[in-house]
Formats: sequence, C-alpha cells, structure tokens
Amino acid sequence: MILLEITSWLFITTGALLGIAGGIGIHRFPDFYSRLHAVGVTDTLCAALFLVGLALQTGFSLASLKLLLIFIFLFFSSPTATHALADAALMGGLKPLLDEDNGGNDLDRHSD
Repeated sequence: MILLEITSWLFITTGALLGIAGGIGIHRFPDFYSRLHAVGVTDTLCAALFLVGLALQTGFSLASLKLLLIFIFLFFSSPTATHALADAALMGGLKPLLDEDNGGNDLDRHSD
C-alpha cells in the first residue's frame, strides 16, 4: 500500500514540476508561437501525470474511470486547441519573430 502511495505522489509531483516548467516557458520565450509551443507540449503530459497519480490514489473505482475519461478528453482537446490558437494567430496576421540579418535567431534583438 505504501508503494502505491509513493508512486502516486511521484506522478503528481512530476506533473507539478512539468507544469512549472511550462509556466517558465510562457514567461521566458520571446514570441507567441514559442510560448504556445512550450505550453502545448507540457500541458497534456502534465494533466496526464496528475490524473494517473489521482487514479492511483482512488484505486479501481468509478472515480478512476471518470479520471480516465477526463484524460481521454484532454488528450484530444489540448493539442487541438493549441493548433487552433496557432492557426488563428497566423491567419490574423501575427508573424513569428525572425531576424533576417541574424539567420533567423531573434534572441539578440531583445538583449539591447
């Protein structure tokens, strides 16, 4: 029983750390698309780790089935929402930050 709780908390803690890494990515990256990429990559796995940890806490019950259904919904909706946001931004005229003189790397422009 103690091994199950340790495993559960390991999943939850890893999910929390991944969520923090995604939050840092939102603040550190220079433009909308790279920020969206940081969040789009981490949110699905972060939610999956949380839900697996919670399912281990509840055991095999109706609550774990509900958590599985939530995971299935998030597994399909999160990447779709990320793609829709990126597509809407591109269609709205928001261009990625590129510096043609610097070979496509725009990080030097923000260090002034």
